[in-house]
Amino acid sequence: MSTERFDVAEVGSGPAGSVTALVLARAGARVALVDKAAFPRDKACGDVVGPRGVAVLRDLGLVPDAGTTEVGDMVVVGPSGRRVRLPCFEGSDYPGHGVAVPRHRFDAGLAEQALEAGATAVTARVEHIGAPPATTSGAADAEPGHGGLDVGLDDGRRLQADVVVGADGATSRVADAAGLVDARRVLWGFAVRVYLDEPVALPHIVLWEPEPGRIFPGYGWLFPGPDGRANAGLGIGTMAQRRAGAGAVRLLPDFLQHLRHLGLLRGTGNGSGPGRLGGWLKMGLVGTTPAAGPVLLTGDAAGLVNPLQGEGIAHAMTSGRLAAEAVLAGPATAAARYRQGIARAHLDYHRIAAAAHAGLVGRPAAASVVGRLLTHPLLGRAVAGGWSIFWNELLEGAPPGRARALAGAASVLGRAVTRPSATGRWLDRVWAPAPGAS
Repeated sequence: MSTERFDVAEVGSGPAGSVTALVLARAGARVALVDKAAFPRDKACGDVVGPRGVAVLRDLGLVPDAGTTEVGDMVVVGPSGRRVRLPCFEGSDYPGHGVAVPRHRFDAGLAEQALEAGATAVTARVEHIGAPPATTSGAADAEPGHGGLDVGLDDGRRLQADVVVGADGATSRVADAAGLVDARRVLWGFAVRVYLDEPVALPHIVLWEPEPGRIFPGYGWLFPGPDGRANAGLGIGTMAQRRAGAGAVRLLPDFLQHLRHLGLLRGTGNGSGPGRLGGWLKMGLVGTTPAAGPVLLTGDAAGLVNPLQGEGIAHAMTSGRLAAEAVLAGPATAAARYRQGIARAHLDYHRIAAAAHAGLVGRPAAASVVGRLLTHPLLGRAVAGGWSIFWNELLEGAPPGRARALAGAASVLGRAVTRPSATGRWLDRVWAPAPGAS
């Protein structure tokens, strides 16, 4: 079979991969957009693109399609059933709202934009990634000091590229092939989603106690969905023990019943319909090295999912753009430059959030106390603004005022408390400045 030569082999065409390919192709790079399946296809997700994600779309000149629903404030329901409304503020570089859009439409639209910009679609699974054979023609075309990689596909074809970008999800084959995953450290989660034929006005995050005084080790959600339906789901934190992921699927009917008890749902479905779908999450940047040599990881593959509330789409698109810009500035130093960009954008917050996640997932009684305190009427109202900014990773660019001051104070305190933790020490070691960064 023939070998095709590209500047970049982008593996995975979700939001991270498509944005990477779009930015590269617009700049004239030769990009292979590789994916194991053709569009449209679905993904287990809350279907909400946060304010930073909307800002990325605007910056790239992309407008969400007419099927989107604007979402702003979010309601958090505590273990006792008490509720706190978290306001959504407009920042200096992001809007005061997000959008809800089904992933099968959103992902397909981004991929189509990347292809229209000049990326080449390659539908196949990646079988292996390694150094190109010494006799392969075109190997000398790689940038000096940067030998490039050979990507073998399951249909027998081979791609050769200066850089491989892994945007192939939480269970990334690119990350594994490049040796960039420490399985003992990964903060795994598993989420299951279902669509229900009921309208929902505001997005809800639900802190649930299946047993009194012992919180579910994760989060539940009820968000506005497509065509007037609701998107409901349950995500479980499993740390490095992935077998526990089945708990989210098993308990989904009970969680839906809890939503009915709260008055948030009226129907009688148990979530077993054709719209039910599950998937893995890799959170908090923990357990994965983001880039090394000619391999960069973006989105879920890099662990770029908020460990406190599960958001990942905005992070995926932000990391995709950063990866593309790093490659365009020079493939030989792309890894170091990309690490710098991700560190500036996300590392400080994820160190705090990942350590908090790791500290609470295995302590359901302590997590229940925290959830009850934060949703107590007096404390909840007092901290709602700052909680919203901090929890949604919106401190940078947040409008001046009391809410921003509270979020800033939470960051300072969180940094001091979590830096000596095992999670904090791992992140400090892996994210130490890489040699060659400019």
